[in-house]
This record gives sequence, structure tokens and C-alpha cells, in this order.
Amino acid sequence: MKMSVFTGSGVAIITPFKDNGDVDFEALAKLLDFQVENGTDAIVICGTTGEASTLTDEEQIETVAFTVDHIKGRVPVVAGAGSNNTIHGEALSRSLEAVGADALLHVTPYYNKTSQKGLYEHFAVMADSVHIPIILYNVPGRTGMDLKPETVARLAAFDNIVAIKDATGNLATTVDLRSQCPADFDIYSGNDDVTVPVLSCGGAGVISVLANIFPKEVHDMCALWQQGDQAGALAIQCRFQKLVHILFSEPNPIPVKAAVHMRGLPAGGYRAPMTTPTDATIAALKVEMTRLGALEG
Repeated sequence: MKMSVFTGSGVAIITPFKDNGDVDFEALAKLLDFQVENGTDAIVICGTTGEASTLTDEEQIETVAFTVDHIKGRVPVVAGAGSNNTIHGEALSRSLEAVGADALLHVTPYYNKTSQKGLYEHFAVMADSVHIPIILYNVPGRTGMDLKPETVARLAAFDNIVAIKDATGNLATTVDLRSQCPADFDIYSGNDDVTVPVLSCGGAGVISVLANIFPKEVHDMCALWQQGDQAGALAIQCRFQKLVHILFSEPNPIPVKAAVHMRGLPAGGYRAPMTTPTDATIAALKVEMTRLGALEG
């Protein structure tokens, strides 16, 4: 029986930066507490939303170590460890396990695209390099690589490859994953706009960008579904759907960092090539967040 890392809402948390570009650990502590206090079921740190591709290895390891120390076991900490270099990913995985990450999130290699055989061999190395659970991450819109369900099913034979973050947005793929992988292999939605549909396909939850702003509501949506209140879960999905579309109207995490700032939380700046959002995005966020009660009209 595989060990489930979490059920419900895992926040793909932003990384706040100081004006000088350093990671702002004081701000990160406030964001982490906000998440836990509002019911988030797991912290996913140093992923795409966390701008991990702009962090040095030293910064990434330090940020994960800080998060583990600050969370103190209140919820699982899932650390982004993906790389397009298998040797590098193996070393980074071991380092993140050493500083206490509860699980690792491993995106498919990118740019130097490989075959399904290459993907299998890459993730096999990751699985053999650590003792903690691994969540695969398939986001072909960013990486140019699609981890096929049949390859995922083969990888699920590893004891510590326990789940996938499915960010294809394709429910046919989600159904294929559910039909081909073991029942104890978890599927998380990687897209906030299809959380409830993925749950309906046997998903265990979501790794959410929206939860940076509305952690309680994303947690409640998943919890209602798990309790059998499908209508209640769908109502939350529909209530936030327009905001979700705005959050992805520019490359993530550009809009969500602006939204976190509007919510009165310390979002910090961006690391290039990420940049500030357009005036149109800011205006749309203000209108929708006011409608949702997160801002005063």
C-alpha cells in the first residue's frame, strides 16, 4: 500500500523576494502561517509558482529547510526537485530529503526533450536516490514533454512514486491515469479550473495556485467533495472560476503575486524574466477580488 502524501488542497506557494532580490524568509513565514491557519493540507514549496527555476541550488535547499523548520510537522512539506539534468535532479533530491522534506515534486525534464523511455529512466533514478515519496509532475504546456499514462503506470511500480500532479488540463488523460494506475496511486489536479472535474475522475485533491489567496475555500472545496457534497464543491469551483482565469491571463506567478499583495500579504517582487503584471490584469484582479469579498469596494 502506497503512502498518500496528502488529501485535499496543497498550495503551490509563492516565494517572496526582498527588494535586493534575496528570498524574504520573514515574509515566507507569514505566508506559511496564513496557509496553515486557513486549512491548507500541504505546502508545495519551490515549484513553478515558487519561481524555482530562478533559484540557485543553495537558495532552494535553504528555502525548503526554512519551510520544514517553520511548519514543524503541522502539514506535509512537498519540495520541488525537478531538473532537466538527471544527475543534477538526483543530487538535489538527496539534499532536499536531507533537510527534512516530506516528499518531492518532480517535473518532467524540459528543453532537452527525451522519449518515454528516457522519462522512465530519469524518474527511476529519482526514485532510487531517496527514501521519501515522489509526486510526478506533468505540465506539457510549460515543458514541451508529455508523460504518458502508460509510462506513469510503469513508474507507479516504484514504492515511493506515489502520485502525479496532472497539469494537462485534459480530463481524458486524467481518466486514463486513473484506469491504468493502481488505486492507491494519487492523482492531483494541477489546474485550478478543473479541480472538481479531476476529483470526479478519482483525484485526491489539487496542487493549487488559487490557494495562495483563498486557502480556506480551496480546502473546503476538496473537503466537501470528499464528504459527498458534490453540489457544494462545484459551487465553490464555479464561484472562483473567473478569478482562476485571471490568475492565468499572464504567465504564472505574475498575477498571483499581485493578488497576494492585494490581499494584504507579503508577496515581494519577481525574479527576471518574470515581471510585473499589466494594468489590465491589475484592474481585472481588483474587480474580481472585490466581488469575492477579498477587497473593500
